[in-house]
This record gives sequence, C-alpha cells and structure tokens, in this order.
Amino acid sequence: MDEKKFEKMVEEALESLPQGFKDKLNNVAVTIEDSPSNSLLNQMGLPSWALLFGLYQGVPQTKRGIYYSAPPDKITIFKHSILRVSRTPEQVRAQVRATVIHEIGHHFGLSDKELK
Repeated sequence: MDEKKFEKMVEEALESLPQGFKDKLNNVAVTIEDSPSNSLLNQMGLPSWALLFGLYQGVPQTKRGIYYSAPPDKITIFKHSILRVSRTPEQVRAQVRATVIHEIGHHFGLSDKELK
C-alpha cells in the first residue's frame, strides 16, 4: 500500500471520532512511521520482532495540571506492523482505526487494560 493511501486512512480514522473527542484532542501530533526502531522496542522491553501498531508519547490529560504547558504529545502509527497483519484494504482500514482510537485513549488517560 502506498504512503498516500495509508495516510488517508489515518486521517479518516481521526475524522471519524465523535466531535466531543475531537474538541478535546489538543496539543497532539499524529505521525506515521514505517516501523519502530530497535532502540524503541528495546526501551519498551519488547523483542526486535514485536509488532507495535502505535505508540502514545506524552502526558495524559488526566495527569495534567491547570498550568500544564509542554511540547505536543505524539501518537505514532507504524505502517509496516499494520500491513503485516492485514490482508485487504478493509483490514488495514479497520486496524488503523482501532490503533488510532487505542492511542487516543492513552491520551485521555486510559490504560491498556481499560482499552481492551
């Protein structure tokens, strides 16, 4: 799948969020990378062959104070991991949407356990 089609799927996933969530999704950059680096996987305690679909880096809104000010939080979507588990464009779209929603959940303070 080419870069533009994948990027469009990420944009569609973001656009599909309910307006109430979009309104509160501030100071967050959403980026796409091909794969997580071995260094990142190592930092996370994951083996080099692990499939990481997405990553939230930042301070969840539930941990911010009134005077919170910082660089944007970052959500990274890893294209090659998603493509490895998807056989059709529809499966890619569904996995992208699930990953975007999962990482946004972290932005709002939800744990992996709460997101399952």
